[in-house]
Amino acid sequence: MRNPAGTRVHLAVYDSLADWETGHATACLARAGYQVVTVGPGSDPVVSIGGLRIQPGLALGDLRPADSSLLILPGADLWDAGDDLAPFARAARAFLDAGVPVAAICGATAGLAREGLLDDRDHTSAAASYLAATGYAGAGRYVETDAVTDGGLITAGPTEPVAFAREVLRLLGVYEGEVLDAWYRLYHDSDAQAYAVLQRARAR
Repeated sequence: MRNPAGTRVHLAVYDSLADWETGHATACLARAGYQVVTVGPGSDPVVSIGGLRIQPGLALGDLRPADSSLLILPGADLWDAGDDLAPFARAARAFLDAGVPVAAICGATAGLAREGLLDDRDHTSAAASYLAATGYAGAGRYVETDAVTDGGLITAGPTEPVAFAREVLRLLGVYEGEVLDAWYRLYHDSDAQAYAVLQRARAR
């Protein structure tokens, strides 16, 4: 397991964000030595679907791709309620243009579809019809699977937080090979035998 002490990843936070979708990813990244910095629309607190009040550590206007290893975009009701979160989709474009990866799950994938970021990349989401409703031009690149990584962009649907985290951990090199496979089997499949593989890896 790589330990990139002091390296930052940025987690977007906004009202109605889906609490359950990014917890596996951010917990593993923090334990691996990454600093997880929350990024809000501004400096005011936001409230998640689960009622958690979150104080952003950074305002979106101050976010720079050069200061980050990854931008994580969780789902939220607001992605489908108007254009309030469109600035986060534009930030994702800036990250990808700068060669810094982005990970989007659930409603955030629709926001990226509207931004045109899924037109030329393989991707997935909650359902093909959900993204088709955005009018985007990338329907031919939709993949029916748990999570997809293509062109520095990770996508997943709302029921796949563990697969989403797997792709994040793979992309950043936190876990690899049999260790990544064991991590997924433990947290997705409740495979107790996978725990021993992880313990051996952590003891190295």
